[in-house]
Amino acid sequence: MEKKANLVGYLLSENQMSEAFINSMFLALSGGFQDAYTYNCRDEVFSNAQTGNVVLMSQNFLEGNFTAGFRYLFPILFFAMGVFLAENFQEHYRYAKRLHWRQVLLAAEIVILTIVGFIPSSYNMLAAMLVSFACAIQVQTFRKVGGYSYASTMCIGNLRSGTAALSMYLRDKKKEQLRQAGYYFGVILAFAIGAGIGGVFSMLYGIHVIWISCGLLLVSFLLMSLEKYR
Repeated sequence: MEKKANLVGYLLSENQMSEAFINSMFLALSGGFQDAYTYNCRDEVFSNAQTGNVVLMSQNFLEGNFTAGFRYLFPILFFAMGVFLAENFQEHYRYAKRLHWRQVLLAAEIVILTIVGFIPSSYNMLAAMLVSFACAIQVQTFRKVGGYSYASTMCIGNLRSGTAALSMYLRDKKKEQLRQAGYYFGVILAFAIGAGIGGVFSMLYGIHVIWISCGLLLVSFLLMSLEKYR
């Protein structure tokens, strides 16, 4: 019974549901799915990995391929806009009673991604821009898992933090450090699984598969709702 209770505590966390490990898993699955989707279905543009977009944008601009360069520039700008919007929304509605501000932004992300699934391939740039905007809302809204800072839509920060926590555990043998490493590596695994599924499904079924990401986010929304009524 004690082991079972520990597992439940690990998944749900002692913090609010928005920081629970189980919730972060669904967010990371969706984050990986989105990145693979835009790369495979929307002209090889990254929705989440803006570092990759910066590299490809700069390369194309220096080669004189300005049309290709703008294909990567606009998602970067829309990502910045998404962070700006989410930060301001939090500031103004953090004490809302009827619906938690995180759920409102999550619902907005679901609506945006649903619309993306209807955008034809001839408007791939617009679709990539909207997914980047939605991704930025998610990464700005959900910033902690189990009380630790993390990102649900990219891996480099999680990999650094998880490896550092594991290194400290091997040196100090503190269970909290191992728990922290488990959070980070679990999120990375979920992201990788989401990316793999997103890549395969995108190549097989095309632009509409982004709706799977909406379904994953809907689970996150419902988990937060269950906490409210619990």
